[in-house]
Parts: sequence; C-alpha cells; structure tokens
Amino acid sequence: MCRHLAYLGPPAPVGDLLTRGPHSLRTQSWAPRDMRGGGTINADGFGVAWWSLSSESPVLSRYRNAAPVWTDPAVEEVLPQLHSSAVLAAVRSATVGMPVEREACAPFVHGRWAFSHNGSIPRWRRTLTAVASRFGSPPLLDAEALTDSAVLWVIARELLDAGESPENVLRQLVRAVIELSPNSRLNLLLGDGESVWATTWHHSLSVLVTDTFAVVASEPYDDDSRWRAIEDRRLVSVRPGHLTVLDLDAVIEEGKAFS
Repeated sequence: MCRHLAYLGPPAPVGDLLTRGPHSLRTQSWAPRDMRGGGTINADGFGVAWWSLSSESPVLSRYRNAAPVWTDPAVEEVLPQLHSSAVLAAVRSATVGMPVEREACAPFVHGRWAFSHNGSIPRWRRTLTAVASRFGSPPLLDAEALTDSAVLWVIARELLDAGESPENVLRQLVRAVIELSPNSRLNLLLGDGESVWATTWHHSLSVLVTDTFAVVASEPYDDDSRWRAIEDRRLVSVRPGHLTVLDLDAVIEEGKAFS
C-alpha cells in the first residue's frame, strides 16, 4: 500500500509538500498511523509531480526514486528550490511479489494528468485484463511497470483521453474492479493541476480545504482543526474553496450523491 498527498494553492516549494508538518508524508513513510491492515511502512520508493501553470498549457514535471524517501538528499537539497501551486506526491509500500523499481513509483503521469493508487487488487493481472476488455481493451503493455497501479493507470488515462470526466473515470474504475475483485483496496488520487479527485475504498483519507488552498492526504500532516476525515466509499472533488463528497456506493449503484 502507500500514502499519498495532493496540494493546490499559492506557489509552495515542492520539497516542502513532502516534509511539511510533524506528521509529514516523509514521516508517514516509516511511521504511518492508519494503514488499516495494508502494511506497516512505506519504504519502497516515492515520487512527486508538479505543474507549472505560467504558460497557456500547464507543464507537468516529475521526480521519482525507488529508494526510501528519507534517504534521498534531493528532498531537502533540490526539490525545495522548485515552486508550484499544484503538487501530487506518494510514498510506496510494494505489494508482495511486485517489483521495487523507479518505474513502479507513483505518481504516474500522462499529458496534464497525474495519478496515484493507495491500495491493492488481488489477482490483479486477471482482474485488470477483464476490466480493460470492458473499456475497449487499452494497451496494457504500455504500463510503466508490472504492478496493479501502473496497469490501472493505463485504463484510466485512456478513458480520460476519450473525454470522460475525472469523476466518471474513477467511478467506473472502482465499480469494474470491485465487481471482479471485491477485496480490492482502491484509494485513487487524480489531479490535473487545477483540481484533485480521490476515492476512498478501504483506506484512510483526509482533506483540508480553505478559500486559498486545498490538500488531500492519506493522513493529516499536522494538527490543524480544519482537517476533515473522509468516510469510506466516497468520491471527493477538491480545489481551493470547493469540496464535494459523493457517496461512492450510491453513485455506483443508484446514481445518487450528497455533498
């Protein structure tokens, strides 16, 4: 499993988003508080993506390392020199049997999109092959790594390229995977530099939203009283000054929602 985080707001040092607060994402790599049976530490690599929004078209950049985040000097020596108003980062705990390599580390990126998956999909090869067949058989061999997260991203990005909304993409993916592999854990995190979308399915998630900034995180990085824990089986949409929470069970089964 993993821990992940997304930030939207005033330009901030990219490295700061990895180390911010007494329970930062970096700290969560060795001392997570709420893994819910999904492992104990997140020491199998990390990654961070950030958007440059100064041009007409946002430019997405990325840095990843298969080593534990606490061993990489770039976190304090290089990444703090880069500033962005939109950041998505993750630390990784590899599922048994999956490779520990740079290419397996989130965020996965495509165009303006960045993606992370906190969770696991039992029998993922069979499950995601079947899921892909439901969505036009996207090229699963294009996945960066032989992991459930990387293959799931190939399916998601094809749906995004086809014009599906982020909410619909995440809803359809969760529904398709759960129908075939009910014990899957599917906390998905998706960003485009302007908004963030996420799901909760058997893992923790919290949000901190103000008029000027918004953060989505597996665990709060500090004790700010404005953090809100998101209940299980929810789909959230976030940007500064905006938070929508949908009942994912209802959206999947009945098309109902609440905020």
